[in-house]
Amino acid sequence: MNGRGEFITFEGTEGVGKSTQLANAARTLKGLGVDFIVTREPGGTPMAEAIRELLLSPRDEPVNETTELLLMFAARAQHLYNRILPALDQGKWVLCDRFTDATFAYQGGGRGVPVERIALLETLVQGEIRPDHVVLLDAPVETGMARARKRGELDRFEQEDLEFFQRIRDVYLERAMALPSRYHVINAALPLEDVSESVARVLTGLVRAAGSS
Repeated sequence: MNGRGEFITFEGTEGVGKSTQLANAARTLKGLGVDFIVTREPGGTPMAEAIRELLLSPRDEPVNETTELLLMFAARAQHLYNRILPALDQGKWVLCDRFTDATFAYQGGGRGVPVERIALLETLVQGEIRPDHVVLLDAPVETGMARARKRGELDRFEQEDLEFFQRIRDVYLERAMALPSRYHVINAALPLEDVSESVARVLTGLVRAAGSS
């Protein structure tokens, strides 16, 4: 495969199995002979990972919604220009755990930050750059949070109430319905084998489509 790589993000609320399915997607691409990297947001570079720690660590001091939003995009700028774009320019595919859809969902839907404010920063940081495809792992909020609690100590976001995560899920689904050609919605409440098979099928289809274009 020649030319620019494909930028594929994995999104969803807590406990939907993004880490598991990213590993599954990586195995699928490796089996198909695709050169790729796996990364995450917030994070992906040393500086962006330091910002991630600031964002996720529980703290007594209230975190202003604007502070949270700006830190998200500060980490994204480092990640995008120092890791994602160089990999894409080298022809590598990028599998990323969350990207700007998460900001519209978490800070927009969850926190109530106006969409226009997020869109302004999206354009400032990213220009015209958007994921080529989004794999949205969707499950009822109660199911996801029950899984998340089994993982152990919850981070600052995971400690929010179910209504917070329901608003997030609603935004994800609205964005997917608005642009179905980009979003691949997968029922993450199904047994793991079924979810993994669906994700592998999506990735295989994208590789075949890229190869024929």
